[in-house]
Amino acid sequence: MYAKICSIRTLITVSIGVLALTPLLVFIFIKSSAQTNQPIPIKTTVHASSSQPILASLPISLIIPQIKVDSAIEYLGITANGEMATTKDPSTVAWYDLGQRPGDVGSAVIAGHFGWKNNLPAAFDHLNKLQKGDSIYIKDVKGVTITFIVSELRIFGKTDDAKTVFSSSDGKAHLNLITCEGVWNNASRSYSGRLVVFSDKQ
Repeated sequence: MYAKICSIRTLITVSIGVLALTPLLVFIFIKSSAQTNQPIPIKTTVHASSSQPILASLPISLIIPQIKVDSAIEYLGITANGEMATTKDPSTVAWYDLGQRPGDVGSAVIAGHFGWKNNLPAAFDHLNKLQKGDSIYIKDVKGVTITFIVSELRIFGKTDDAKTVFSSSDGKAHLNLITCEGVWNNASRSYSGRLVVFSDKQ
């Protein structure tokens, strides 16, 4: 019997409008390698883009007291081969660094593992226990702590539109956390859904 591993992958196509950047983002449910936990190739197209001025400092840790999370933040991007990297350490989380920084206007995204091999604890094992009103904290390199308040938990299926996870147009700062959810499929070595915790800057 092989171990369960949840890997987060996102296929991203970014296109430029006349006045705004319009991202089209879709969750891809893929197989995980129980033996190596190496990223699986996903070809990703990223076109030249413009973005809002960066105001927030780089994040270094994610703290969620309600579920006893205190995790270092790695920076998740797209490799030269068009693959999205994921953390190799189940105790750390990954900020999607091609998007907004936590604290900037827009939607910052952090992904974490759930259901790690050999039953080792993973950062987002208990993400589904969060409730509306719970606090999430981001510490940055300058020692500043930014507080976000959970507004909603939502489960996305394989074909669901995920644009709202990565973009917003309300002029506010959001932090959205992603992990696996649902039923484990032995054949595909993947979970059936993705849990997203939406939160708003306090």
